[in-house]
Amino acid sequence: MRKFVIAARGSRLALRQAEYVRDLLVRAHGCDCEIIALKTRGDLVTDVPLHRIGGKGLFVKEIEEALLGGRADIAVHSMKDLPVDPPPGLVLGAVPARENPFDMLLSARLPGLDALPAGARVGTGSLRRAAQLKALRPDLEIAPLRGNVDTRLKKLLQGDFDAVVMAAAGLRRLGLEAPFTELLAPPRFIPAPGQGALALECREDREDVREALSVLHDAEAADCVAAERAFLAGLDAGCRAPVAAAAALRGGDRPDAVLSLEGLIADPEGRRVVRGEISGPRREAHGLGAALAAQVAAAGGADILRELFDAEQQEGGL
Repeated sequence: MRKFVIAARGSRLALRQAEYVRDLLVRAHGCDCEIIALKTRGDLVTDVPLHRIGGKGLFVKEIEEALLGGRADIAVHSMKDLPVDPPPGLVLGAVPARENPFDMLLSARLPGLDALPAGARVGTGSLRRAAQLKALRPDLEIAPLRGNVDTRLKKLLQGDFDAVVMAAAGLRRLGLEAPFTELLAPPRFIPAPGQGALALECREDREDVREALSVLHDAEAADCVAAERAFLAGLDAGCRAPVAAAAALRGGDRPDAVLSLEGLIADPEGRRVVRGEISGPRREAHGLGAALAAQVAAAGGADILRELFDAEQQEGGL
């Protein structure tokens, strides 16, 4: 019997995702699977906003090192954590069917974003979510919130925040909820590129692993994610600017379906938000993402990035 070692982060959500992939592999191949949990830099540094830690792959580097070093055969990542350029020797082996890609506002006593009073305290550790919240409701207090899904929900329910915003996918995978929830969906609120999708990564030279993963691949999810990540790559914003993207197939999961993509870039305070939309054949998913990035950059996104870069340079020189 074949055996695969699956590596993931040690959070309850990451392990649940790894268990989901394990179960798919067992059903498909009757193989034996072992899950190992690893700590990443992003897990260890919890008192600093993610965009201030710097560097790519905060939640994947140590897991990828386990793949390259032969300690693991398969890595299960949240797609939005995976840098757009894999390190040499690794490939994206499969993208399984996607969970709900949107964000969710949760509150213990208020039914939604519009019901929050002026000055309400809303928690998020995401620059993207904070910028969109500030753009929609500049009267709110947006406060930093880090930690795993359970920790963030606990802080909400114990009264530290009037509301928090988290990914709907993580809540659904863990079966968690709050007294009041509101789905924040496009066009009002756009998620992170790849949100709700899993990335199954493996070594490029492991043909056996790539073959095993191929049966888990979902073409619709993969095409939508490809467009979103091409938009992210085209802007080359790094961690300094809020970037959001959401793709969908119109006409069902058919080869001739039309892929529609909307995306945005904003300044961190949400004062300037540059949006764009594009659509075309799904077979051109990557090209559509790149084209939308160029469109948004030309419409003012490049100016936002330039100003943020200049501000970083000035801070670094102080």
